[in-house]
Amino acid sequence: MPVIKGSGKSILRRESYELYQVDSGCMFEQAFKNIDDVLWKEAGCTTELDYTEQTSWLLFLKYLDGLEQDRADEAKLEGKRYSFILDKDYRWDHWAAPKGKDGKLDHNRAMTGDDLRDFVTLKLFPYLHSFKQKASGPNTIEYKIGEIFGEIKNKIHSGYNLREIIEHIDELRFRSQKEKHELSHLYEAKIRNMGNAGRNGGEYYTPRPLIRAMVQVVKPKIGKRVYDGACGSAGFLCEAFDYLTAKGNLSTKDLKTLQEKTFYGKEKKSLAYVIAIMNMILHGIEAPNIIHTNTLTENLADIQEKDRFDVVLANPPFGGKERKEVQQNFPIRTGETAFLFLQHFIKILRAGGRGGVVIKNTFLSNTDNASVSLRKLLLESCNLHTILDCPGGTFQGAGVKTVVLFFEKGAPTRKIWYYQLDPGRSLGKTNPLNDDDLKEFVKLQKTTADSSKSWTVDAKTIDQETFDLSVKNPNVGEVVTHRSPQEIMEEIASLDDESAEILERIRTLLK
Repeated sequence: MPVIKGSGKSILRRESYELYQVDSGCMFEQAFKNIDDVLWKEAGCTTELDYTEQTSWLLFLKYLDGLEQDRADEAKLEGKRYSFILDKDYRWDHWAAPKGKDGKLDHNRAMTGDDLRDFVTLKLFPYLHSFKQKASGPNTIEYKIGEIFGEIKNKIHSGYNLREIIEHIDELRFRSQKEKHELSHLYEAKIRNMGNAGRNGGEYYTPRPLIRAMVQVVKPKIGKRVYDGACGSAGFLCEAFDYLTAKGNLSTKDLKTLQEKTFYGKEKKSLAYVIAIMNMILHGIEAPNIIHTNTLTENLADIQEKDRFDVVLANPPFGGKERKEVQQNFPIRTGETAFLFLQHFIKILRAGGRGGVVIKNTFLSNTDNASVSLRKLLLESCNLHTILDCPGGTFQGAGVKTVVLFFEKGAPTRKIWYYQLDPGRSLGKTNPLNDDDLKEFVKLQKTTADSSKSWTVDAKTIDQETFDLSVKNPNVGEVVTHRSPQEIMEEIASLDDESAEILERIRTLLK
């Protein structure tokens, strides 16, 4: 069997590996399990969030090595010289997994123990962080490298544990789209587990069946820009990418457009930012247009036409408490994070642009001034054509009920089609939302057909003082829904804030 020169691998070995992968995706799954087992022994890693974070930066460097090797091979075929992004000493095949002529790990050259830990912490991370200053722009892979390694730290304190994890990572191959697809599913599972683990992990995870249903309703198209200003793990952007690539028969131009000019996100939290980058890479986007920033610090008045997007898909964080200086960036001032995001999304959409946004169901009926003003803005500046009412338990670990608002910017609301999602069972960790639960919604939404779970409301019948949009299914007997103590307390807090603001203005006037 002939040998591929310089690769250290025979064609036989490569073919055997590919066959193994096709026959059994468990190789990837087993590697992830092995990594988690090692991290469980690591004192610096105590939660699923830590496991995902530490796996992410190692996966990223392994991915980068594969990308560089592919580019070098392409350049060689074209008779060109490839200029590597990373210096030799900092490439995966030099510090992490140096190979002998037999293609196996060279234990004589491979660092381990304290030497490995010190190299990673004191040399590798500072070197990679320096790329942020060297990069030509924020949408380059060089900039992403600098951002990622400036925001996270190596929490694997044992160099021996680190060596073991590296060897598991090195077993993984994700050079082909098939391999990336396989790994992306497993990575999504890690993100889901991270959310289930509690703490703030749930902020980064929106149920993928709900996202897929939202994408199907909004219907993004190639050539249109898709945006999520609170992207978390980039679930919306990844699913939109899968939706557009599933159509097949894409031209080279289409593929380039999808890679470079279609998906845009912003994320405030460091861990979520890293996970978003890695998630999009595994889905097949080489240099994701994700910016590490607090979206709400941008003044709405500064948004220009060039800044706008064709599609917004998002699940902004709710229940937050934004500072006064952040609120000043918005015409409708409120401490509620989700309400500020909704203003941002309306503003940043182009005329004719389409949005799908998850928000607390209390938004539909809250009586505070901010809620009323925001509903008025939405109804008057956008065609709010669909409201999906989600049952409790849709978001695991979240005690609030949610709705999804679907709207098109540029024309006022005429009719609103409501759909009350009822899977016929209690949703929870062991019984989560699935794609079948949303099939009827997606089907009926196309024609906005009435059913026992759906109905249409004429915008003319909406109270012009309160703009109340409460979900009241006319096809069933009146059901009294008692709000949770948490929801009541949140509204009281919101009203208290308003009162305090009014009193402060009065004091200012009296002076």
